[in-house]
Amino acid sequence: MCEPPNSNSSSSGKEDRHSTPNILICESDERFFQSLYEFIGHEKQYLQCPEEGPDPLRYSVYRSVFSQVIARATTYRRLLLTIKSGYDDVIRALQRREDEARTAQRAVAASTSHPKSLITCQRRAAQLRERIFVLQRDTAEVQEEIRRQKSSRGQSTWIPGLTVAESEDPEALDRHLKHLEAQRAALLDRKRHSVSLEVKDELDATLQAAEHRRDQLSTENDRLKVLYERLTFVSGRLSGWEAEKQQVPLEELLGSTLENVRQPNTTDEDARSIDAELFEDDEPTGVDESRLLTDYLDRFMELFDSAQYEDAALLAARSPRGVLRSLDIMEMFKGVTGPPGAVPPLLLFFQALLTTVSAGDRLSAALSLEAVRCVLQHGATQLAVHAVAHNRLTFSEDLGDVLTEHAQKNPGVADTCLALTTVAYEACGLRRKTALSMCRRGLIHSAAEFMSRCRDLTAEDCMWVLCRSPSLSLLQLLTEPQRRQVAILSVGVACSTLLADPQQQELALQLLDSFVSRGKGALEEVILEDSGSSVDVWTSVASLCSDLNRADLTQAVLSTLLDQAGTRVLSPDLEGARLMDHVFL
Repeated sequence: MCEPPNSNSSSSGKEDRHSTPNILICESDERFFQSLYEFIGHEKQYLQCPEEGPDPLRYSVYRSVFSQVIARATTYRRLLLTIKSGYDDVIRALQRREDEARTAQRAVAASTSHPKSLITCQRRAAQLRERIFVLQRDTAEVQEEIRRQKSSRGQSTWIPGLTVAESEDPEALDRHLKHLEAQRAALLDRKRHSVSLEVKDELDATLQAAEHRRDQLSTENDRLKVLYERLTFVSGRLSGWEAEKQQVPLEELLGSTLENVRQPNTTDEDARSIDAELFEDDEPTGVDESRLLTDYLDRFMELFDSAQYEDAALLAARSPRGVLRSLDIMEMFKGVTGPPGAVPPLLLFFQALLTTVSAGDRLSAALSLEAVRCVLQHGATQLAVHAVAHNRLTFSEDLGDVLTEHAQKNPGVADTCLALTTVAYEACGLRRKTALSMCRRGLIHSAAEFMSRCRDLTAEDCMWVLCRSPSLSLLQLLTEPQRRQVAILSVGVACSTLLADPQQQELALQLLDSFVSRGKGALEEVILEDSGSSVDVWTSVASLCSDLNRADLTQAVLSTLLDQAGTRVLSPDLEGARLMDHVFL
């Protein structure tokens, strides 16, 4: 604990005070170290310590200061105590050696006449020099380790997966330790359910033999199907020959028939029809079916219990008659978790269902809903697109609502989800929700055309779509006659309904302003051709415009109504016209 050589106490204090702020944490620590510097200077002056060279008094002062630092420290107290103990041991060893050296010197001085004592002292001096060399070498190694540790502080990470700051944070270290322990437990659990390499090799060999046998049987099956087709063709020709009363000689018939048989004209459709005819009763029934299902279930439980969730999901997806494609099996996958960082077991189950089930073999409505909800939750939107494209889902209104909600929360996949929503709603016959989905995708003209084709859509349904997807373009398309003589929506009814809704008033005003902007007489023509609204409806529109401080629109509507003092009707629909003789005083 002595001062560095070639420096006095004042210069040392200045250097310490210059370097200290780099390691201080708060102002209280700075005041504490400042008091220590003052204490060191006062004690050195009081004890009259020499400016240079080792001195027991200076060691006592710094030893007391170091003890105060240890008493204040919390996190590194044990490390500082260890360092202090090491320094004390070294100081005591040096003092003991100095005492031994002085004793030896006195012994040499007392017995200079004995050459044996001189030899002993020389031998002891050599031992001490060797010991000093060892200590110097160890000191150099310790200094190199300290330098390496200091240089490593500039690295980006201290512990793999943690930053330098987290490596010094006990709470972060505890969290990281728990995470590592969870990973270790998961790996040990997976290892417990695994089999040895010898068993795996045996199973692989058995599987390869079964696949080889399957290929052989498939080849033989193809040969027999071709033979069946040829025999069926020959039988049909012979039956026709007998029905035609043998008009062609048998030899000529057989010659042409065999010539046709030799030509490979079997198509895929023919092969499928042959398979359907030959093997329509080939599925197991009775005891065989029960045994097969039992084997499937046992194999599934074996894979599931051994945490081989991907293989278990594939086995469930390919189960005969879809017995394992149920909500109960889904709940089993939902109730377990895989290793950290792995694909969730529930997603593996639905991924297997949506990719391996044959096209047209749809999942149940409840299972389809859960499948879509799961794949959307994990960001696998393309898997839902694949399922819809291959007709593997049973559509429902709830499924469409889930897709709509996901589209609203995730703008990045909104268009894809809304396209799927449109397919789902249209399959369920939900016309207005189908139109709403198209509007939300920006397909305004397609939505208007779709609503014009749907004869069962009412004006209330159109207003429902318009209120949930406000658009001036859509309102104009719905209120203007297109391919039909009468518009889908009445202008007066639409404006009256929208003006009564505080959130939709601006849309109605924009529509009326668009009529006025077309020029003189445009609004009058719209009102007179609006066969779906009575004068009372347009009077209500004028009143609502007046409430909104739109006197120009109010005056334009009322002037048109006041001009109709007779029976003037411009609408081509004379029977549906509701502008009657009204006189406004």
